Amino acid sequence: MQNIGRLLLVVGAVMALIGAALIFLPRLPWIGRLPGDIVFHRKNFTFYFPLATSILISILLTIFFWLFGRR
Repeated sequence: MQNIGRLLLVVGAVMALIGAALIFLPRLPWIGRLPGDIVFHRKNFTFYFPLATSILISILLTIFFWLFGRR
């Protein structure tokens, strides 16, 4: 039962972090508008591929997990 309790706490914390990110990330003006993000606008169609933003987030998460995974 103790393992289930820990799992529920971790899942709840992750969901809270995702919720906070969804609230606060749209307020950052540079997220999704970096040079290297690909946007095509057509008459009734918009294609958006956040290439540079994805690379930046990947680098930041790699550094984060490298630092905290060394324990």
